[in-house]
Amino acid sequence: MTPTTSDPLPVPTALLPGGSIPLLGIGTWLSEGDDCYRAVRHALDVGYRHVDTATGYGNESQVGRALAESAVDRADVFVTTKLPPDAAGRERETLEASLRDLGTDYVDLWLIHWPPNKEASPWVWERFVELRNEGKVRSIGVSNYAVEQVDILSEQVGETPAVNQIPWSPADHDAQVAEQLGKRGVVLEGYSPFKRTDLDHPVLAEIGAAHDATPAQVVVRWHIDHGYVVIPKSVTPARIEENADVTRFSLSADELARIDTIGG
Repeated sequence: MTPTTSDPLPVPTALLPGGSIPLLGIGTWLSEGDDCYRAVRHALDVGYRHVDTATGYGNESQVGRALAESAVDRADVFVTTKLPPDAAGRERETLEASLRDLGTDYVDLWLIHWPPNKEASPWVWERFVELRNEGKVRSIGVSNYAVEQVDILSEQVGETPAVNQIPWSPADHDAQVAEQLGKRGVVLEGYSPFKRTDLDHPVLAEIGAAHDATPAQVVVRWHIDHGYVVIPKSVTPARIEENADVTRFSLSADELARIDTIGG
Protein backbone atom coordinates (compact mmCIF):
# COMPACT_ATOMS: atom_id res chain seq x y z
CA MET A 1 0.00 0.00 0.00
CA THR A 2 1.32 3.45 -0.91
CA PRO A 3 1.94 5.62 2.17
CA THR A 4 -0.35 8.62 2.46
CA THR A 5 -0.04 11.73 4.54
CA SER A 6 -1.74 15.04 5.17
CA ASP A 7 -0.32 18.52 5.03
CA PRO A 8 1.79 19.68 7.98
CA LEU A 9 -0.15 20.98 10.95
CA PRO A 10 -0.19 24.80 10.88
CA VAL A 11 1.59 25.24 14.19
CA PRO A 12 4.07 28.00 15.06
CA THR A 13 7.78 27.26 15.34
CA ALA A 14 10.66 28.47 17.48
CA LEU A 15 14.00 29.29 15.88
CA LEU A 16 17.02 27.24 16.96
CA PRO A 17 20.61 27.60 15.72
CA GLY A 18 20.15 24.61 13.40
CA GLY A 19 16.60 25.20 12.19
CA SER A 20 13.02 25.70 13.34
CA ILE A 21 11.32 23.45 15.90
CA PRO A 22 7.51 23.03 15.65
CA LEU A 23 5.88 23.98 18.95
CA LEU A 24 3.81 20.77 18.84
CA GLY A 25 5.33 17.31 18.57
CA ILE A 26 4.57 13.70 19.40
CA GLY A 27 6.23 12.35 22.51
CA THR A 28 7.26 8.68 22.73
CA TRP A 29 8.22 8.16 26.36
CA LEU A 30 6.83 4.75 27.46
CA SER A 31 5.79 3.96 23.86
CA GLU A 32 7.14 0.54 22.99
CA GLY A 33 7.43 -1.81 20.03
CA ASP A 34 4.75 -1.72 17.38
CA ASP A 35 2.68 0.66 19.51
CA CYS A 36 5.44 3.24 19.14
CA TYR A 37 5.78 2.60 15.40
CA ARG A 38 2.04 2.96 14.82
CA ALA A 39 1.78 6.08 16.99
CA VAL A 40 4.61 7.90 15.22
CA ARG A 41 3.44 6.75 11.81
CA HIS A 42 -0.10 7.96 12.52
CA ALA A 43 1.16 11.26 13.88
CA LEU A 44 3.15 11.86 10.70
CA ASP A 45 0.17 10.85 8.57
CA VAL A 46 -2.10 13.41 10.27
CA GLY A 47 0.37 16.28 10.01
CA TYR A 48 2.82 16.19 12.92
CA ARG A 49 6.34 17.13 11.85
CA HIS A 50 8.13 16.83 15.18
CA VAL A 51 9.00 13.55 16.91
CA ASP A 52 10.69 13.27 20.32
CA THR A 53 12.52 10.14 21.43
CA ALA A 54 15.56 9.21 23.53
CA THR A 55 18.16 6.48 23.77
CA GLY A 56 16.73 5.67 27.18
CA TYR A 57 13.26 5.03 25.77
CA GLY A 58 14.49 1.98 23.85
CA ASN A 59 12.29 2.80 20.86
CA GLU A 60 14.54 4.65 18.42
CA SER A 61 14.41 1.78 15.92
CA GLN A 62 10.60 1.92 15.93
CA VAL A 63 10.67 5.68 15.43
CA GLY A 64 13.14 5.10 12.59
CA ARG A 65 10.84 2.55 10.97
CA ALA A 66 7.96 5.01 11.08
CA LEU A 67 10.12 7.73 9.55
CA ALA A 68 11.28 5.38 6.79
CA GLU A 69 7.83 4.08 5.92
CA SER A 70 6.03 7.41 6.08
CA ALA A 71 5.45 9.42 2.91
CA VAL A 72 6.92 12.45 4.68
CA ASP A 73 10.48 13.36 3.68
CA ARG A 74 13.00 12.99 6.49
CA ALA A 75 14.09 16.59 5.91
CA ASP A 76 10.58 17.76 6.77
CA VAL A 77 10.49 16.09 10.21
CA PHE A 78 12.16 17.55 13.30
CA VAL A 79 13.66 14.62 15.22
CA THR A 80 14.96 14.85 18.79
CA THR A 81 16.84 12.21 20.76
CA LYS A 82 18.75 12.29 24.03
CA LEU A 83 21.93 11.03 25.69
CA PRO A 84 21.32 9.06 28.91
CA PRO A 85 23.31 10.40 31.86
CA ASP A 86 25.06 7.05 32.29
CA ALA A 87 26.39 7.34 28.73
CA ALA A 88 28.49 10.36 29.65
CA GLY A 89 31.97 9.65 28.26
CA ARG A 90 30.47 7.62 25.39
CA GLU A 91 28.82 10.51 23.57
CA ARG A 92 30.02 9.68 20.07
CA GLU A 93 29.20 5.98 20.13
CA THR A 94 25.81 6.67 21.72
CA LEU A 95 24.89 9.23 19.09
CA GLU A 96 26.08 7.00 16.27
CA ALA A 97 23.93 4.16 17.62
CA SER A 98 20.95 6.53 17.73
CA LEU A 99 21.55 7.57 14.14
CA ARG A 100 21.70 3.92 13.03
CA ASP A 101 18.49 3.05 14.84
CA LEU A 102 16.71 6.15 13.56
CA GLY A 103 17.93 5.49 10.02
CA THR A 104 19.22 9.01 9.55
CA ASP A 105 22.60 10.69 9.23
CA TYR A 106 21.70 13.54 11.58
CA VAL A 107 19.21 14.51 14.26
CA ASP A 108 17.68 17.95 14.51
CA LEU A 109 18.13 18.18 18.27
CA TRP A 110 20.25 16.20 20.72
CA LEU A 111 19.78 16.69 24.44
CA ILE A 112 21.63 15.66 27.59
CA HIS A 113 18.69 13.77 29.08
CA TRP A 114 19.53 14.44 32.74
CA PRO A 115 22.52 16.14 34.38
CA PRO A 116 25.08 13.30 34.78
CA ASN A 117 25.54 12.60 38.50
CA LYS A 118 23.15 15.53 39.02
CA GLU A 119 25.91 17.92 37.90
CA ALA A 120 25.96 20.27 34.90
CA SER A 121 28.93 18.34 33.42
CA PRO A 122 30.41 20.88 30.99
CA TRP A 123 32.84 18.24 29.74
CA VAL A 124 29.85 16.37 28.27
CA TRP A 125 28.58 19.60 26.77
CA GLU A 126 31.95 20.08 25.06
CA ARG A 127 31.43 16.76 23.25
CA PHE A 128 27.96 17.89 22.21
CA VAL A 129 29.41 21.04 20.65
CA GLU A 130 32.08 18.95 18.91
CA LEU A 131 29.58 16.49 17.42
CA ARG A 132 27.26 19.31 16.40
CA ASN A 133 30.15 20.97 14.60
CA GLU A 134 30.76 17.71 12.70
CA GLY A 135 27.21 17.88 11.31
CA LYS A 136 25.77 14.88 13.13
CA VAL A 137 23.36 17.18 14.99
CA ARG A 138 21.68 20.40 13.92
CA SER A 139 21.02 21.87 17.40
CA ILE A 140 22.01 20.82 20.91
CA GLY A 141 20.41 21.31 24.30
CA VAL A 142 19.63 19.82 27.67
CA SER A 143 16.76 18.27 29.58
CA ASN A 144 15.88 18.45 33.27
CA TYR A 145 18.51 21.14 33.92
CA ALA A 146 18.12 23.97 36.42
CA VAL A 147 18.75 27.48 35.12
CA GLU A 148 21.94 27.62 37.21
CA GLN A 149 23.22 24.47 35.49
CA VAL A 150 22.46 25.96 32.08
CA ASP A 151 24.60 28.94 33.11
CA ILE A 152 27.51 26.69 34.05
CA LEU A 153 27.52 25.19 30.54
CA SER A 154 27.35 28.63 28.95
CA GLU A 155 30.12 30.06 31.10
CA GLN A 156 32.53 27.14 30.95
CA VAL A 157 32.05 26.03 27.34
CA GLY A 158 31.05 29.30 25.70
CA GLU A 159 27.84 27.98 24.18
CA THR A 160 24.33 28.17 25.61
CA PRO A 161 21.97 25.21 25.18
CA ALA A 162 19.35 25.93 22.53
CA VAL A 163 16.62 24.07 24.45
CA ASN A 164 15.83 22.96 27.99
CA GLN A 165 13.21 20.21 28.02
CA ILE A 166 11.57 20.07 31.44
CA PRO A 167 8.31 18.90 33.04
CA TRP A 168 5.82 21.63 32.21
CA SER A 169 2.10 22.16 32.50
CA PRO A 170 -0.30 24.72 33.97
CA ALA A 171 0.28 23.07 37.35
CA ASP A 172 4.07 23.35 36.93
CA HIS A 173 4.04 26.85 35.49
CA ASP A 174 6.81 29.00 36.95
CA ALA A 175 6.93 32.42 35.34
CA GLN A 176 10.40 33.08 36.74
CA VAL A 177 11.88 29.93 35.17
CA ALA A 178 10.26 30.77 31.84
CA GLU A 179 11.55 34.34 32.01
CA GLN A 180 15.09 33.31 32.98
CA LEU A 181 15.35 30.77 30.17
CA GLY A 182 13.92 33.30 27.72
CA LYS A 183 16.50 35.92 28.75
CA ARG A 184 19.23 33.42 27.92
CA GLY A 185 17.73 32.61 24.53
CA VAL A 186 16.87 29.06 25.66
CA VAL A 187 13.66 27.59 24.21
CA LEU A 188 11.48 26.01 26.90
CA GLU A 189 10.18 22.61 25.86
CA GLY A 190 7.67 20.96 28.14
CA TYR A 191 7.00 17.26 28.61
CA SER A 192 4.22 15.43 30.47
CA PRO A 193 1.75 18.29 29.87
CA PHE A 194 -1.19 16.42 31.40
CA LYS A 195 0.49 14.40 34.14
CA ARG A 196 0.24 16.83 37.03
CA THR A 197 -2.60 19.01 35.79
CA ASP A 198 -6.13 18.35 37.01
CA LEU A 199 -8.00 18.10 33.71
CA ASP A 200 -11.24 18.47 35.68
CA HIS A 201 -10.18 21.91 36.87
CA PRO A 202 -13.10 24.36 36.38
CA VAL A 203 -10.91 26.96 34.65
CA LEU A 204 -9.90 24.45 31.97
CA ALA A 205 -13.48 23.24 31.62
CA GLU A 206 -14.85 26.78 31.26
CA ILE A 207 -12.23 27.90 28.74
CA GLY A 208 -12.59 24.64 26.85
CA ALA A 209 -16.35 25.10 26.58
CA ALA A 210 -15.82 28.58 25.13
CA HIS A 211 -13.71 27.10 22.32
CA ASP A 212 -15.54 23.78 21.86
CA ALA A 213 -12.36 22.13 23.09
CA THR A 214 -11.45 19.53 25.69
CA PRO A 215 -9.42 20.52 28.77
CA ALA A 216 -6.46 18.57 27.32
CA GLN A 217 -6.68 20.60 24.12
CA VAL A 218 -6.71 23.79 26.18
CA VAL A 219 -3.51 22.65 27.92
CA VAL A 220 -1.80 22.00 24.58
CA ARG A 221 -2.93 25.35 23.22
CA TRP A 222 -1.76 27.09 26.41
CA HIS A 223 1.78 25.88 25.69
CA ILE A 224 1.67 27.00 22.07
CA ASP A 225 0.24 30.44 22.80
CA HIS A 226 2.94 31.00 25.43
CA GLY A 227 5.60 30.01 22.88
CA TYR A 228 6.52 26.81 24.73
CA VAL A 229 7.20 23.58 22.84
CA VAL A 230 4.91 20.74 23.90
CA ILE A 231 5.21 17.01 23.14
CA PRO A 232 2.11 15.16 24.39
CA LYS A 233 2.54 11.39 24.27
CA SER A 234 -0.13 8.98 23.14
CA VAL A 235 -0.38 5.69 21.26
CA THR A 236 -4.13 6.11 20.67
CA PRO A 237 -4.96 7.42 17.17
CA ALA A 238 -7.99 9.41 18.32
CA ARG A 239 -5.99 11.06 21.12
CA ILE A 240 -3.10 11.84 18.76
CA GLU A 241 -5.61 13.57 16.48
CA GLU A 242 -7.28 15.36 19.39
CA ASN A 243 -3.94 16.73 20.58
CA ALA A 244 -3.33 18.03 17.07
CA ASP A 245 -6.76 19.63 16.70
CA VAL A 246 -5.72 22.82 18.48
CA THR A 247 -4.91 24.94 15.45
CA ARG A 248 -8.53 26.04 15.02
CA PHE A 249 -8.54 28.25 18.13
CA SER A 250 -6.23 30.36 20.25
CA LEU A 251 -6.38 31.64 23.80
CA SER A 252 -6.69 35.27 24.81
CA ALA A 253 -4.21 36.95 27.13
CA ASP A 254 -6.83 36.81 29.89
CA GLU A 255 -7.41 33.10 29.35
CA LEU A 256 -3.68 32.42 29.44
CA ALA A 257 -3.35 34.37 32.67
CA ARG A 258 -6.21 32.44 34.29
CA ILE A 259 -4.62 29.12 33.32
CA ASP A 260 -1.24 30.32 34.63
CA THR A 261 -2.70 30.50 38.12
CA ILE A 262 -3.84 26.86 38.25
CA GLY A 263 -0.58 25.79 39.88
CA GLY A 264 -1.19 28.25 42.72
